[in-house]
Parts: sequence; C-alpha cells; structure tokens
Amino acid sequence: MKAKIKIVIKRVIQGCCVFVILILAFTLYANIKVERFASNRIYTNIDAIPHNKVALLLGTNPLNRLGRPNSYFINRINTVAKLFHAGKVDFIIASGDNHTRQYDEPTAMRNALMAHGVPEDRIILDYAGFRTLDSVVRAKEVFGCDSITIVSQADHNARALYLAKNNDISAVAFSAPVRAGRWVRIRLAFREWLARDKMMLDIWFGKKPHFLGKKIIIPPLHQKISS
Repeated sequence: MKAKIKIVIKRVIQGCCVFVILILAFTLYANIKVERFASNRIYTNIDAIPHNKVALLLGTNPLNRLGRPNSYFINRINTVAKLFHAGKVDFIIASGDNHTRQYDEPTAMRNALMAHGVPEDRIILDYAGFRTLDSVVRAKEVFGCDSITIVSQADHNARALYLAKNNDISAVAFSAPVRAGRWVRIRLAFREWLARDKMMLDIWFGKKPHFLGKKIIIPPLHQKISS
C-alpha cells in the first residue's frame, strides 16, 4: 500500500514538474517573439520617430497602490504631450478603463493632457479600452486607424506592437521613461511576462474586444470631431 502511494506521489510530482516546464517554455517563447518583433519599432528619440496622424495613449491608473500620483501615468502623459508639441502626432486617442464612475482613466488622461497644452479637440476619448487588446483593436475598428504611434512604457509597448501586427495595423511606439523602485519594476516585469502569455492565447483563440460600437471618424486637422 505504501509503495502504491509513493508511486502516485511520484507521478503527481512529475506531472507538476512537466506542467511548470511547459509554462516556462511558453513564457520564454512568447517573450522572445514579442521582443524580436518590437525591437526596431520602439523609439526613445523624438527626432527619429516618424509622424503619424494618431497616437494611441494606453491608460493606467493616475494613482498608485498607495494612493499617490502614479509615475507611469505621469510619464506617459509627459511623453505623448511632447510628441504632440513636436508635431509627431496630430490627434491622441486616450484609451482606458471606465468601468465605474469613480474610475475613469480616459477623462483623467484628457485633463492631464489639456494641462500640458494639448487642445481638447485633438484628444479623443476611448472609454472601452479595458485591456491593451481592446485599445489596439478599437483604434482600427472604431476609429479607423491603420497606422498609429503607441505610447506607454517599453515592455507594454512591445506587447501592444505585437497586437497591432496581428490586427493588420502599421504601428511604431514611443516609450515613456520608467521611474520606479527596483521591486516595483520587478513586479511589473513579471506581470508583463504573464500578460504576454495571455496575449498569445488571445491571438490564437481569436479573442475580441468587449465592445466595438459605431465608428468614429477622426477628421482632417481643419475640422472638429463631431460627437
């Protein structure tokens, strides 16, 4: 009886080890694919990045877990405002989560951008950017963008670029700086690795955005956006 129990335990341990190895191998595969694709499409030099009509600003919480201003949010706002004022983009889609009245990333981004001198009529709010996949796909399917400049931090940009490729969007990205402690960066890097696993599965299984809705046309510069 004891011998049978030992065999069962051994097989369970072996199965768990195989499962962990498969997860690690898949994570390595996903990250290599993303990094290789994105390596020459991410810019940090504002003079080098090509012009695009539209920047897709990916949302995040304006406050961190301690209720203080979130440096990731602040740096994304600063970065996309610099792109706009340098004439590298003409419009900004502020795409984020707005699942409750108390949590509204797009409006927070709009207010911050206006405080940085970006005119309100150049800011387009996307309230259904619940995930990066939603934001990227909606940029094409709702706002008609076949070419965009994505703005976030470097790791996030790489994943968004890979999603853009798989949705037939020509995209480059501009990376906001990362100013955070070591452990915060490690935690977020680990989360990003797992997010890339999820992204690969979403692509393979044809995951769609939560909402699409009616198309919103981004007009030429001399026209106003109609609500």
